[in-house]
Amino acid sequence: MRAGAAVALNGLRKRFGEVRAVDGIDLVITPGEVVALLGPNGAGKSTTVDMLLGLSTPDGGTISVFGTSPREAVVAGRISAMLQSGALLDDATVAEAVGLIAALHRKPMPVAQALEQAGIADLAGRKCTKLSGGQKQRVRFALALVCDPDLLVLDEPTVAMDVETRRAFWQQMRAYTDTGRTVLFATHYLEEAEEYADRVVLMRSGRIVADGSVAQVRAAVSGRTLRAVVPGATDLTLPGVRLVERRGDQITLTCTDSDAAVRALLTRYPTAHDIEITALGLEDAFLALTGEDN
Repeated sequence: MRAGAAVALNGLRKRFGEVRAVDGIDLVITPGEVVALLGPNGAGKSTTVDMLLGLSTPDGGTISVFGTSPREAVVAGRISAMLQSGALLDDATVAEAVGLIAALHRKPMPVAQALEQAGIADLAGRKCTKLSGGQKQRVRFALALVCDPDLLVLDEPTVAMDVETRRAFWQQMRAYTDTGRTVLFATHYLEEAEEYADRVVLMRSGRIVADGSVAQVRAAVSGRTLRAVVPGATDLTLPGVRLVERRGDQITLTCTDSDAAVRALLTRYPTAHDIEITALGLEDAFLALTGEDN
């Protein structure tokens, strides 16, 4: 295991019958990193997180959390999780629910501080049964924060939040990580990973297929997108183009060589206009790297 690592996974494997849910992954996360774990349904993300939290036992390989086992890290309050399906006590107030979790830990932060950091200080006296979906997610965030963990694991943290609440959540998360804490989050909102993650780990079929910064993952899929308005276009079979989409006169070309494509397009259709060429985004990389053809 790498010394000083927040998380170190080595040859991690887990099977369910004939299904290889996690198929020999290696991953090291250093303290202070914000890492997005992405992948289609069935990629092995949840199984990996379960093993990291000590909720499931690997069939092979090793896991270290700050140099200890997951169970030891949980008992010490060094790792905490915000799970999408975590149940709340309906008859308890928000402050009571957070206080109950705080009482389970040796050195929790003050309940008022956890509520403030989660942005729900104004909800302290409200019963959990009276909360909206987005408010419940922020209460789950406070429940995860109150043990003052060094590593926070988030499963779809902003589900049910509106745009404004989601933005506020990530601002609070940035303030948390600015103190040197580590965050691993799984999300289906790729724009969140693009905007807030220092690093992106893409999984497919139980394996890691890409690992790096957003820019590095984008670069793993070469090519650009060319958009243009082309009146009367009939033949868009052009050099350097691997995929063509069109709506009326608006065309979108996924290119392996955008320079060759735009030259050929203008030669064939000189009236083409509103031409725009952009690099492939994280979503394009996600689809390319996790698609069925890989």
